[in-house]
Amino acid sequence: MPSDARARRVGDRIREELADILQREVHDPGLTLVTVTGVDVDREFGYATIYVTTSDPQRSAEVLSGFERARGFLRSALAARIPLRSFPQLRFRYDTSVDEGARIEDLLNQIKRDERRGS
Repeated sequence: MPSDARARRVGDRIREELADILQREVHDPGLTLVTVTGVDVDREFGYATIYVTTSDPQRSAEVLSGFERARGFLRSALAARIPLRSFPQLRFRYDTSVDEGARIEDLLNQIKRDERRGS
């Protein structure tokens, strides 16, 4: 069974290669301006969960739908670039942490503005 460290290394490599493939080879308008924020590979290399985000959170359903359409192509393109005995199945999830971070920052800025007005 592969180690957790190897699974992390493979996940990092998938993230790098997928970002390159999205930039150079994918022409689906639903996948424009998408950022791959992380990849988790299970220890058996059966599944790779790919976390993505976009600058417009309202596009999350469109982005995930685009990845579902391109799943087979992306898996084949990644398998051609990353030599593994058996390439993991791809699962896509929208990463809400960026949106949540922006919301928290907005709240903190609002608190600072309110404190300045009250002082």
